[in-house]
Amino acid sequence: MKTILVSVIIPVYNRYEQLEEAVNSILRQTINDYEIIIVDDGSEDERIEWFSVSNGLKYYKIERTGMPGLVRNKGFGIARGNYTAFLDSDDLWNIYKLEKQLKYLRENPEYRIVHTKEIWIRNGKLLSQKKQKHRRVGDIFKDALKKCIVGPSTVLLESSLFEEFGGFREDLEIAEDYEFWLRLLSKHKIGYIDESLIIKRDGDWEQLSKKYDQIEIFRINGLKDLIENGFFEGEKLELAKEELLRKLGIYMTGLIKRGKTKEYEKWEKYISDYLK
Repeated sequence: MKTILVSVIIPVYNRYEQLEEAVNSILRQTINDYEIIIVDDGSEDERIEWFSVSNGLKYYKIERTGMPGLVRNKGFGIARGNYTAFLDSDDLWNIYKLEKQLKYLRENPEYRIVHTKEIWIRNGKLLSQKKQKHRRVGDIFKDALKKCIVGPSTVLLESSLFEEFGGFREDLEIAEDYEFWLRLLSKHKIGYIDESLIIKRDGDWEQLSKKYDQIEIFRINGLKDLIENGFFEGEKLELAKEELLRKLGIYMTGLIKRGKTKEYEKWEKYISDYLK
């Protein structure tokens, strides 16, 4: 058994103001048996270390990687909690987040992981989530194939479960969460609290999702690797192949429009050789 109830891991690169607000949303939680681990991915802003140390937080700085999975895994390596939670440095928690999730897991022992509903705010404006229609509880693997429907900041899971699946891939710049949840959700059901206990914020600060015009190729490569490495079996393998074909169809249409013939032909050969 570990010595803390919950380890909260926050990866950060600069974003001092957002980090301060994120940490304060943890400090206001209605439970107090937790540790906060700040993993600094090579920030130039020295205030981050000062803030972390002065507030008694665990602070671990590494050389700049730009790989969020690697950064989160570094935090898990020094965590002492029986449960693990992640909080992106620009997100916020409702004060009851941990209390309600711990209660849920105690009352629903068939689950080892639980996530929650989110509120999305962009430049101070609330974004509608009405179109987000997908299965959120139980066996959600089929829906999770389409896109990342489990936000890292929404999750509380048994630390042993995270360890069992080897953590996030450390070589994926984007969609490392999509890839990890697919692995986990292909084997386990997930619990869900239908309350907005997380605030996702989008503003004028640097974000990986803004670095590229489109990020679907990262999901394609993550899913492709899982299929090729034999991670899925039976019905889940067929569902994974079906979704990969769908994604590639859309992506390749875009390649033709952009005149990227060589990349189109590469994927066309891949489909012919491995997916049909």
